[in-house]
Formats: sequence, structure tokens, C-alpha cells
Amino acid sequence: MSVIVKNLAKHYGEQKAVNQISFEAKPGRILGFLGPNGAGKSTTMKMLTGYLAPTSGEAEICNLTIQTAPLAVKKLIGYLPENTPLYLEMYVREFLGFVAETYGLKNIAQRIEEVIKLVGLTQEQHKKIGMLSKGYKQRVGLAQAIIHDPQVLILDEPTSGLDPNQLADIRSLIKSLGKDKTVIISTHIMQEVEALCDDVIIINKGTLVANTSIADLRKEHQQASLEEIFKALTR
Repeated sequence: MSVIVKNLAKHYGEQKAVNQISFEAKPGRILGFLGPNGAGKSTTMKMLTGYLAPTSGEAEICNLTIQTAPLAVKKLIGYLPENTPLYLEMYVREFLGFVAETYGLKNIAQRIEEVIKLVGLTQEQHKKIGMLSKGYKQRVGLAQAIIHDPQVLILDEPTSGLDPNQLADIRSLIKSLGKDKTVIISTHIMQEVEALCDDVIIINKGTLVANTSIADLRKEHQQASLEEIFKALTR
């Protein structure tokens, strides 16, 4: 169930968007993937999920490489992109049914019911997605990422647009999902990392500048706050 990344790189001409990074995300531990805007976070997420081919290096998901077994790997991954692509004219239940069918799930109605309860969409389930607030759209995005019960969850800015109450609910859900899945969260919000993550990777200008547990990172930097450490490493 682990994610192992070896010398992964993505170049656009002379620009090295991601420059030979290596790390491992382990089951039962939530990995925070941090970096300033433009550091290469979303590019890395897209390579891990097979949406973007790497220039070199490889990513192994549950012992399968994305380059040699892309379809098999995609079935094992739940992905929430930063700007969740949703069909705004579809109803919530209709959309989740459509996603479930693409994964070839059985007992679709039962699974939709479970996921709607899990992400807190019960009151909104009969609405069109276009009528929902940004926070509820984000919940629909999370629901589609977990509908097929993936072993690996890759979440790009998962709490974007949530109000404080929704934030607590979704963090609690991600925490519970992280107990038996491998979860990678890409974010630039330090409170998110403090609240959710066990391990942390910091990337700056495409290069890995930290790869350790949060506890060890703090110890290494004389117990400085994560915010201070982040600023120091990404100057």
C-alpha cells in the first residue's frame, strides 16, 4: 500500500519543475507535501496519479509502477485535484453513481449512501452540484475520490474553501481514512499539516528540502514552529 517515488523529474525545456525527488509515503501515516506556490507540488501529484508523464524517474504505487500499469494503478488511487472538476449540471447522487460506474463497482446505491454520510452530504444529496457552496462542492470532490475505497488517497488542497465547522469535519474524516490507507496531502497551510500529518516533505523550486517526520523536523530546528521552519527552508 505504500507509495515509493524514485528520482522523479519533470522538465519543460530548461525549466526543472520537479527535479529528481525521492520519498516514500507509508500506510497508516499521513504525509504532508508542502511547498510555496510554483514549487512543483501539483506537478508531482499529477505524475503520481498518471495524469502527467514524468521526464525521468518512477513512481511505484502498491508495488505497481504508474508507467507500466497505469490503469491498474489508477484503480488503487483516490485523487482530489486542487480545482475539483465536477459536472455542475448533474445531481450529487447522479454524479457519484457515474463515478462508481466508471470504476465498475457493485452495490452502487449502497456505496453512494455510505459515502454521502461519510462526507456529510446528506442534506445536499438531491441538489445539482452547481447549486452547492464551494465547501459542499469540495465534499463532493472528496466523495468521488473515496467512492471506490482506494488504498491510496492523494488530496491536493483538500480543505480549500471550507468554513471552520466544515474544516473540523473534513479533517476528522481524513484522519480516520488515514488509519488504514496511505494518504498524501498537498497544501501550503501550516495548520493543516499540524492538525493532520505524521510525516512531511517540503519542496522548493522543484527540489526536495525536507523529508522526515514532523517530530524529527521540529527537533532538528530547535522546536521552531512549522511556519518558521517552512520559511527558512523555502527562502
